[in-house]
Amino acid sequence: MLCRLGGRWLRPLPALQLGVRVPPLAPTSTGAIKHSALPAWAVASVSAVGSGGPGSWYEALAASAPVQGAEEVLLGVHTATGLPWWACIGLTTVALRGAVTLPLAAYQHYILAKVENLQPEIKNIARHLNQEIAIRANQLKWSKRAARLTYLKNMRRLVSELYVRDNCHPFKATVLVWIQFPMWIFMSIALRNFSTGATHSEGFSVQEQLANDGILWFRDLTALDSTWILPISVGVINLLIVEIFALQKTGMSRFQTYITYFVRAVSVLMIPVAATVPSSIVLYWLCSSFMGLSQNLLLRSPRFRRLCRIPLTKSDSDTPYKDLFAAFYAKFISRT
Repeated sequence: MLCRLGGRWLRPLPALQLGVRVPPLAPTSTGAIKHSALPAWAVASVSAVGSGGPGSWYEALAASAPVQGAEEVLLGVHTATGLPWWACIGLTTVALRGAVTLPLAAYQHYILAKVENLQPEIKNIARHLNQEIAIRANQLKWSKRAARLTYLKNMRRLVSELYVRDNCHPFKATVLVWIQFPMWIFMSIALRNFSTGATHSEGFSVQEQLANDGILWFRDLTALDSTWILPISVGVINLLIVEIFALQKTGMSRFQTYITYFVRAVSVLMIPVAATVPSSIVLYWLCSSFMGLSQNLLLRSPRFRRLCRIPLTKSDSDTPYKDLFAAFYAKFISRT
């Protein structure tokens, strides 16, 4: 609507530029307008980043290029396939996990296997170096502290040389985390933008489509899952992934044990968090966790490991799934 001011026709500023936040509206099945069922914090629109308020960092992230890229990927899959949004979310998750994180996970196992195969050589070097340092310390009258520091310095140098020789520095095994976690964040925020009406494409509201493109008990992907089935499923699958990792490791260090307990706690805390976000996001988390579980089991297969050229190690088993079930039974079932 135009207004006349000083002989000129002016267009009023949009609500967001005036600092007024308009809650997203979604049409009901009868055509009436209803307010979103999400919590107030979940429906805040993406506004100008330079406001300096407490939400500026999140608004900047929600409007960032990686998030916009994730939105384009989701919209592209939806346009190309014509599938409902629940299927598009699942298909996109499977495609990204299969094309990006599975190769990186295989590479991670490749590096870790080479590091594991170096352990006997590292132990042998440590034994000989310890003997040499002891002799030198006795000759030069070194203190215990000086001898210990000399041992550690030379040991780090020799181990680093081994990693360079075999091109298997353990830091390379962390590349999966540096790719997978940001991708998870960007996809989640993109779906949040869709579910709260912060994103439109070619004149239509993705939020309106999500509100009608659910399935089963979560027909409205912009609403919360009041049954808690999706949130609990996410927590259970994440706990299964943690337990499979814990059962695989024998004689974990104290640090590894603490990390395992921490990840278990995070998996449990994900349940109430997932109960407060739109079902579209929880569906993505569920699909991603399920793919993570499948990926973990697949990388235990001796045939698949040979296909990925992952070196054999002393801890490898010809019957990994049978061993896993036996360990699971001994830990959780036989005790009851």
